[in-house]
Amino acid sequence: MKILVINSGSSSIKYQLFNMPSEEVICSGIVERIGLENPKIKYKSSKDSIEKVCRITDHKTGLEKVVKFLLDEEVGVIKSTSEIQAVGHRVVHGGSTFSKTVVIDEEVKEKIKELFSLAPLHNPANYEGIVVAEGIFPEAKQVAVFDTAYHQTMPVEAYKYAIPNKFLDEDNIRRYGFHGTSHKYVAEKAMSYLGAENSSKIVTIHLGGGCSMTAIKDGKSVDTSLGFGPVAGLIMGGRAGDIDSSIIFHLVNNLGYDLNEVNNILQKESGMVGLTDGLSDYRDIEAEAENGDEKCQLALDMAAYRIKKYLGAYMAILNGIDVIVFTAGIGENSVPMRKMVCENMDYFGIDIDVEKNAVRSKEVREIQAVNSKVKIMVIPTDEEVEIAKQSFELIN
Repeated sequence: MKILVINSGSSSIKYQLFNMPSEEVICSGIVERIGLENPKIKYKSSKDSIEKVCRITDHKTGLEKVVKFLLDEEVGVIKSTSEIQAVGHRVVHGGSTFSKTVVIDEEVKEKIKELFSLAPLHNPANYEGIVVAEGIFPEAKQVAVFDTAYHQTMPVEAYKYAIPNKFLDEDNIRRYGFHGTSHKYVAEKAMSYLGAENSSKIVTIHLGGGCSMTAIKDGKSVDTSLGFGPVAGLIMGGRAGDIDSSIIFHLVNNLGYDLNEVNNILQKESGMVGLTDGLSDYRDIEAEAENGDEKCQLALDMAAYRIKKYLGAYMAILNGIDVIVFTAGIGENSVPMRKMVCENMDYFGIDIDVEKNAVRSKEVREIQAVNSKVKIMVIPTDEEVEIAKQSFELIN
């Protein structure tokens, strides 16, 4: 079965075409800078690798260009759009409504629209990708895989906020968590690699543009660092992470900022960008820190410190820990950040091997020292594969 996976962002479309259940990647690519200057499309198959700058005004145009590559006589991989039997969509926010993957119908689409306010940067773009795909692939089943679904197993003491009960009962204000597709994928990889009996208590650390951690007991999420929206928890590229809410009132009531300005500050101008006066790419920040930039070094120290705090909290919640998993762009590639998080943790049986940590690889690997009681793993995430798997399982 051929399943096309679409991850539709505000100005991009990531895509991969899979042959399932073998998980063979037939082709993959990305449409970047939709509606902006110099938009481009990348397309890669086993035979071809193409990058092309072209006019892409909206998501419909972008997806049509993807399909043009798929059907192309020279570089294409299918003869007709009818060969694609399902399209799996990443949808960031499923609220309390969606605790599992679903086939998309009009009711599901309406529910996704109702959740726009909870994920204004993501759900509208995800919805647009669904609508466009329905028009281009009318014979395929459209499937929604929700980032929040994996965290629906959290107990009430983990997801409920200490505010009046009516806000949960009437307005569904609670901790939802995000990056669930990634946390689920790498946790299951760790359990498969080590055996379930050696990986009952896992903490997964997803470090990318957005960052989050999840405490996992017997394969189920029991707590996670992102909350009602994708701003809480760890220090991220442009997002502040945890912040005292009284600061927001001080900014508005005493410093003259309006709420839209505060929201922009906390979502886009904080985190590593705010701490380094403009840098968000960890490679640049690490390079500047290596050259003696004190602001960049402090930003890295603060990011590692926040991760350690959550790691300690989750070890308490789990009553111990078997495995720590680093994943996503920074988690998989930042040698310094993994070292900073895991050093001086010998009291908890966490001891990283510096040489193993320095090895760069795309394979699943262990990087703990021989005497470490806790496994430390680097597992490349693959949300697209997970979406394809869940779509295939649902349809079959």
